[in-house]
Amino acid sequence: MTAQKRLYLITPRLDDTAAFVREIDAVLGAADVAAVLLRLADADERSLVNRAKAVAAVVQRRDVALLLDGRPELVGRSGADGAHLAGIEAFVAALATLKPERIAGAGGLRSRHDAMVAGENGADYVMFGDPDRRGSRPPFAAVEERLTWWAELVEIPCIGYAAAAEEVRPLARAGADFVALAEWVWNDPRGAAAAVAAAAADLAEPVS
Repeated sequence: MTAQKRLYLITPRLDDTAAFVREIDAVLGAADVAAVLLRLADADERSLVNRAKAVAAVVQRRDVALLLDGRPELVGRSGADGAHLAGIEAFVAALATLKPERIAGAGGLRSRHDAMVAGENGADYVMFGDPDRRGSRPPFAAVEERLTWWAELVEIPCIGYAAAAEEVRPLARAGADFVALAEWVWNDPRGAAAAVAAAAADLAEPVS
């Protein structure tokens, strides 16, 4: 387990990154973020690569890793640092494209067995608590249990998916090395930068 908990930021699903790059730059200036997971709306390949490049230029300038949500085949062309794959089948299928130069993250893990398979196959991290394609996620107590089990057993970093601000601290206490902040951050009435700064402050408090 890492000594210092850090944030992992998930973007909205973007079809235009021109305005977003300004917002993400402000957000990254407000708190310590380890990585940004870029979610792109469907488009032609050239548009996807250009959008990813635009975000990568801002994110990587701050020494933050940029990961693509799926689309491992675009990682090299876009200059991203790696990809996050949902589901053990997608993760295993992407390994030849990503490894060993790029980050391969595993999410959508619906069992302990899936998580162990991901770890045995070289996952750079595993994520617990993320919703499936229908928006359904495990009960929060089950997510906490899974994080604690993993953190006590395996050295590979684990990420806890926070579906709301009040989940940040419990996920850290359960053993998450990183806490993923999702859609709610971008909809916070205080603004995304303030929401991320508040989450960072939560992580800075000692975990008992």
